[in-house]
Amino acid sequence: MKLNEMLGIEFPFIQGGMANIATGEFAAAVSNAGALGLIGAGGMSPEMFRENIHRCRELTDKPFGVNIMLMHPQVEELAAIAAEEKVAVITTGAGDPSRFIPAWKAAGAKVFPVVPAVALAKMVARAGADAVIAEGTESGGHVGELTTMALVPQVADAVNIPVIAAGGIADGRQLLAAYALGAIGVQVGTCLLVSQECPIHENYKQAVIKATDRSTVVTGRSVDAPVRILRNQMSKEYIAREKAGADRMELEKYTLGSLRRAVFDGDTKTGSLMAGQVAGMLHEIKPLRQIFEELNAGCTRRLAELEL
Repeated sequence: MKLNEMLGIEFPFIQGGMANIATGEFAAAVSNAGALGLIGAGGMSPEMFRENIHRCRELTDKPFGVNIMLMHPQVEELAAIAAEEKVAVITTGAGDPSRFIPAWKAAGAKVFPVVPAVALAKMVARAGADAVIAEGTESGGHVGELTTMALVPQVADAVNIPVIAAGGIADGRQLLAAYALGAIGVQVGTCLLVSQECPIHENYKQAVIKATDRSTVVTGRSVDAPVRILRNQMSKEYIAREKAGADRMELEKYTLGSLRRAVFDGDTKTGSLMAGQVAGMLHEIKPLRQIFEELNAGCTRRLAELEL
């Protein structure tokens, strides 16, 4: 069974739950274009989170989901709201959501935790997760250590629930590879940053379009808080502070508000321009529907070429 069949959607794609980007409006646009839109709770208060769920329901009659970052200081409230609002799918990041899974499933949600390693995949499978999103370090934002190519098949071999691949997927060749590795579908984020409907500042979109294969860097590895972003003045200064021995608190204080500056103000110098390694493959702004159609068609075309 492919992901689209599991969720009752057109394409086997989930939109990443990108903090400050994945609003109710954007999630609805993604769902209306045929994939599964997600509302990202990162950067939202519980009240904003509920409002965005209601807004999404006003804008689409298609399935949509939410993403909850488990490091959020109000995670308990967010988890309760997700259950109360009976959203179709709940994805999680940055931790083990096992304690929340029973309540979410009792509310009728499908639960897809994002996992960076086999051990966590096994834990959430035992706790009742319906599938896992195995996200490789190629992705933008918070990352693990393993690449998608190495992670997905190992997770697929380790659990008896479906696996969704994420990290480094922007065209049909990569989608086909994800299927070959054992995934039933994919989660995409970076390639949606350059969609017409994405609410990020135009400067941010242009920075992604101008990116090359080596334009991203991971900051925060030394303090166990790795985040992949586009190289800029902020990333250079951050890494210099890391090398000088700055602790996690100091570094977090330095980057406070940097994602919001990128998303809302278009600050490409001191903003945190989260993007994955596939940024170098993205060259134009397109409607979401076109991105999904080209991803799907490219996979079918490449498979046909291999079978010749």
